[in-house]
Amino acid sequence: MQAKDIMTTAVVTVRPEDTVEKAVRLMLDHHVSALPVVGRDDLLVGLISEGDLMRRLRDSGSKRQSWWLEFLADLDGEAEEYLKARSHRVGDVMTRNVETVTENTPVGEIARTLEKRRIKRVPVLRDGKVVGIVSRANLLQALAHVGEDALPPSSPSDEELRQAIAAALAEVPGAQVNLVNYTVENGRVSVWGVADSDFVEKAVRVAIENVPGVRGIDMHLGRFPSWGYGI
Repeated sequence: MQAKDIMTTAVVTVRPEDTVEKAVRLMLDHHVSALPVVGRDDLLVGLISEGDLMRRLRDSGSKRQSWWLEFLADLDGEAEEYLKARSHRVGDVMTRNVETVTENTPVGEIARTLEKRRIKRVPVLRDGKVVGIVSRANLLQALAHVGEDALPPSSPSDEELRQAIAAALAEVPGAQVNLVNYTVENGRVSVWGVADSDFVEKAVRVAIENVPGVRGIDMHLGRFPSWGYGI
């Protein structure tokens, strides 16, 4: 299995010039814990996460140190921390050195990267642009519902079917597609994630069942968690 087989494709992004307040609202509205930051050319330039925002809370009550300690301190580092704690622009607060993978990165390699770097998610890039995101939750859910015996590379027909399913889910009223993920193997679809209600879950099921080529569907949708790609 590769990143393209399990990644969340409906990724919410922000731009460096957007406000931190806008980023926070998007996180809350879409139930995610991080947002890729893209430039005007849609290339990835950073990531703003709950960790970046928590730093603002931590530093908001800190007192300024004495002038001689400031003189001996790393002034560039101090200035950077000041920006992250006080600026209202995403570009000043975001993390710039972002670990990324490609669509063809094996799932095992992604798991090792998350563990080694102690991070919760990695953006998936194609020519520098974000096409998906893989989180620890994606990895765990895929392994739990697909199983170790069913991890061969996806066939071309399964990849085409996955793209058709993505288009079908985008038309489902009320479905937050960034919180619904799925794998396809030999035409059989395993779906996991969350839905707002029983009606939305049924609508997701019907949308997938109506895609030509789907041979069966296993639904594993729960109800709202507090956060998305990063649990």
